[in-house]
Amino acid sequence: MKFITYEESLQNLRMSFSHPKQSEKLFLDQALGRILSEDIVANHNSPAFPTSAMDGYAIKFDDQSLGRIQILRDLPAGTYNEEELMGGFCIKTFTGSLMSKGSDTLIPIENVEVDDNEIVIKEMVPKGFSVRPIGENYKKDEVLIKKGTKIDFAQIGVLASLNIAQVQVYKKPSVAIIATGSEILDVGEVSTNPSQIYSSNQFTLQALSQKANAYVTRMPLAKDNKESIQTSISSALNDHDIVVTTGGVSVGDYDFVKDILADFDAKYITKGVILKPGQHIKIVKIGTKYIFALPGFPYSSTVTFILYVLPLIQMMQGLSPLLPYVKATLKKSYTKKSKKTEFAACNLYLEDGEYFVDFEGKKSGSSAILTNMLGDTGLLHLSQDSGDLEAGTKVDVINLKAI
Repeated sequence: MKFITYEESLQNLRMSFSHPKQSEKLFLDQALGRILSEDIVANHNSPAFPTSAMDGYAIKFDDQSLGRIQILRDLPAGTYNEEELMGGFCIKTFTGSLMSKGSDTLIPIENVEVDDNEIVIKEMVPKGFSVRPIGENYKKDEVLIKKGTKIDFAQIGVLASLNIAQVQVYKKPSVAIIATGSEILDVGEVSTNPSQIYSSNQFTLQALSQKANAYVTRMPLAKDNKESIQTSISSALNDHDIVVTTGGVSVGDYDFVKDILADFDAKYITKGVILKPGQHIKIVKIGTKYIFALPGFPYSSTVTFILYVLPLIQMMQGLSPLLPYVKATLKKSYTKKSKKTEFAACNLYLEDGEYFVDFEGKKSGSSAILTNMLGDTGLLHLSQDSGDLEAGTKVDVINLKAI
């Protein structure tokens, strides 16, 4: 079996994704957190007419020199005055009201005194004061929200202001997660012998999928039986865009997943990567669907899911596949463990606006140590040809808090 580099495996995955992304139309109150699949273009000017920005009196700017201006009427918000304002007159105008025709300035209530049916100017204002011009908020045909934007509260508000009741978004990818192994128990089951362990993989990968905006199904646990694993994968493929298995990809007698994948009419994206952890990872594509066969150790399955499955989930929603890398400074020297590309859990923190990395409290050992992911953690990325690193070295780190 020929293992490929980490960079080659990523390139293969990205190149394999060529089918059109699917979209659907949702009502605005269901669209929070979804990804726009179309540009949102203003269909009118906002405001469409000059509008008052505060409470006051709509006047002609030059009339301030008169000292006193006669009040013609009130103009509450939501009403419209067809009559053009003549010199020497003003109209009491409220926040959000349209400015009357012929007026060009709003003098605030605080700047005047009312004497019978007139205002007395106490303090003059510049021309155009407190008048919102046409298109101040946005102009007709302006692209307000770009395709590929994640819809948050501000986007919801703008869409509502445009009277858009339904919006076109990318469909959420669907992910099925299958944990394999005769030694694993579902959470809540009672252990009957010391060799059994609880299945953390399904819950960890489900949480990562949900954070990435995917629909997730935790499939029933699959024992080390080729037929049952094959049935579970086939069933998951019927209803999901992505199927993720954990365990059974190495070279042991009971590692059946690699053999099952060979039985599918599938295109291999990778059969193995020069990578630590997760060198035995396998990725295949069947039509427009993907199977990711990840290692069984919790740390390994989590890291490889982040490296490969999360970017695909992003691409399926019209987003960039790039992970959130930052540059950080190594606090202490680091000894590389292998001649592979490595991803090591580290403490990632900010000091005076700069990122730093150390390994205080991180345990060394097998790829089963999921507790290394606790805290403000990043994944230190060391290239295949990298050697040991000295303290003070600038390093690339995936910021897991930004995932």
